[in-house]
Amino acid sequence: MQLPDPHRLFQEWFAEARDREKGDPTAMALATADATGRPAVRMVLLKHADARGFVFYTNLDSPKADDLRANPRAELCLHWPALERQVRVSGKAEATTEAEADAYFATRPRLSQLGAWASHQSRPMNGRYELEQAVTKEAMRFGVGTVPRPPFWSGFRVVPTQIEFWHQRPFRHHDRQRFTLIGSAWHHEWLFP
Repeated sequence: MQLPDPHRLFQEWFAEARDREKGDPTAMALATADATGRPAVRMVLLKHADARGFVFYTNLDSPKADDLRANPRAELCLHWPALERQVRVSGKAEATTEAEADAYFATRPRLSQLGAWASHQSRPMNGRYELEQAVTKEAMRFGVGTVPRPPFWSGFRVVPTQIEFWHQRPFRHHDRQRFTLIGSAWHHEWLFP
């Protein structure tokens, strides 16, 4: 019997979530810890997933990027309530390539591109108007031309060493499958709920 492939299983579940989930199926919790071990969790958006890992993009001056540079271990959790499913991913975060970041940035809506330049992510501001002014300033700077990717904006790929799939069942008899990367092969096991 062939062992299940966690990447293929993820793609199947993710396709179902895109079809049936009422919220944003790409939303995932990202947990990091700084150099002292202080944890932090926040929502980010999954922009790509394949056998190499799970990709999201951010401002490289953000606290999450600082955490990942100091301590590159990360966990992700995608929860799809309509499907009664969740996927947890644990692994090492690494930077995406410049080419990957450029290619993704080019697909973003123009106002999102301008916002990447204008936002000092997670830093205090005097109110919403300050952000709107900054976006307007960037729009004037770039005019109708192409908005290039800021040098302080890029992506991270969480390269999984463990992936857990949870499927809710009646009476808390949930299905839990954990895949752990040992060497170059995935080890599969069922877990009690």
